[in-house]
Amino acid sequence: MKLDQLKELIQSEFPDSIIGEDENSSPQALLIKPEFIHSVCVLLHANEQTYFDQLSCLTGLDNGPESETMEVIYNLYSIPYDLHFMIKVVLDRPKPSVDSVSDIWNGANWHEREAYDLYGIHFNNHPNLRRILLPNDWEGFPLKKDYVEQEKYHEVKVKY
Repeated sequence: MKLDQLKELIQSEFPDSIIGEDENSSPQALLIKPEFIHSVCVLLHANEQTYFDQLSCLTGLDNGPESETMEVIYNLYSIPYDLHFMIKVVLDRPKPSVDSVSDIWNGANWHEREAYDLYGIHFNNHPNLRRILLPNDWEGFPLKKDYVEQEKYHEVKVKY
């Protein structure tokens, strides 16, 4: 199934969900409005023609303070059909928030926690959204482009 076929499938169910394409990405990607991400993912997972049974990766991207946007990128894979597909959502950088897809793919639970921990992206309806890599008392989100390193973690004391 090619990008234009996937686009048709999504638009047939959710006509206003797609805001663009990224043909330069690999695999090719569709840009989806954030409010449609969960519904589109349910469709792609449940549809007999696509059956994207695996979320290979979910990651965040900070486009920088000057752009005022962040992205969440979903890499999907269908084992039975050997299909690769990417979906992107663009979020407001000051309060990045999007619905969780962890009820569709269990592996999203860990990926969303990582994106929350490192970028500060909030995943609505996530069952356990908390830090996964950094200590609970960590301040800020270290992969945001305007992050300032904390001094209290900079100094490491080693006893021999």
